[in-house]
Amino acid sequence: MTVGKTGYFTHRDCWLHEMGPGHPECPARLDAIEDRLLITGVGDALDRREVPEASLSEIELAHDPMHIAALQGLTDRLEQELQAGGPEYKQLDTDTSINRHTFKAALRSAGAALAATDAVLAGELENAFCSVRPPGHHATRSQAMGFCFFNNVAIGVKYALERHQLKRVAVIDFDVHHGNGTEDILAGDTRVLMCGIFQHPFYPFSGDKEPASNMLNVPVPAYTKGMDIREIVEMMWIPRLEAFKPEMIFISAGFDAHRDDDMGQLGMTENDFAWITTRIKDVARRFSKGRIVSCLEGGYVMGPLARSVEAHLRVLADI
Repeated sequence: MTVGKTGYFTHRDCWLHEMGPGHPECPARLDAIEDRLLITGVGDALDRREVPEASLSEIELAHDPMHIAALQGLTDRLEQELQAGGPEYKQLDTDTSINRHTFKAALRSAGAALAATDAVLAGELENAFCSVRPPGHHATRSQAMGFCFFNNVAIGVKYALERHQLKRVAVIDFDVHHGNGTEDILAGDTRVLMCGIFQHPFYPFSGDKEPASNMLNVPVPAYTKGMDIREIVEMMWIPRLEAFKPEMIFISAGFDAHRDDDMGQLGMTENDFAWITTRIKDVARRFSKGRIVSCLEGGYVMGPLARSVEAHLRVLADI
């Protein structure tokens, strides 16, 4: 048994989903991460793993079967229309659309979270990072939105609870946007503690009202700096996590809170992401046998995204 290893889960299908020219959630995001891990040598320290497609029954752990069937049906219709010379994309909302590969890419993204969960709980890996797209944390039980189709982290959490019989699982969501989908799926489940920090007021304009008691939401105003966010984590998240004593921790890792990411207006840097990862890892080592599965969410300017993922992975892999 190899302990202390960090797994790296990705699949070429995740590159095939795209939502049209100029869309910020694009395949180049994964290229930027791969290039950075190559030139820094960080990729050499990671255990690259195969990614299966999640089964529909696994997706149903977190999603309404009608939502899954609707996405599958849209994909089939798009494929038929394409063969007849129709459009390449179907629009779901103003900023979210599918192409013929989206459904498969979404199954791979969720499959990465599940494979990572299996490997970490088997003790093959200490922790894992899923470099996947589409992201997941805006996908609610019954709706795709905000570039997200299936909620990778929520599926992983439900899988850890239902299939691996864990009793306490924590979710950490750092992203410039509130993880409304993850909250929708996990709110009220006392086996889960979700800690989130996000810019507010901002898309999706949620998370500031009275959430369920297992949700620790910290909305912060635009231009909040990294040091203030560190203080919030130390004062609010860490005591709740220590009291909860999670058996495993999932991270929705959104790097669009970086000060150089024009998607939002928060003031974090690579050092702040590394610091938060270190604090999460401290909690995981004390209560969770080090077990962490992190999934990529936001981050839309290539340089800051790649450097932030590198910083996150250096902490996870102890390099």
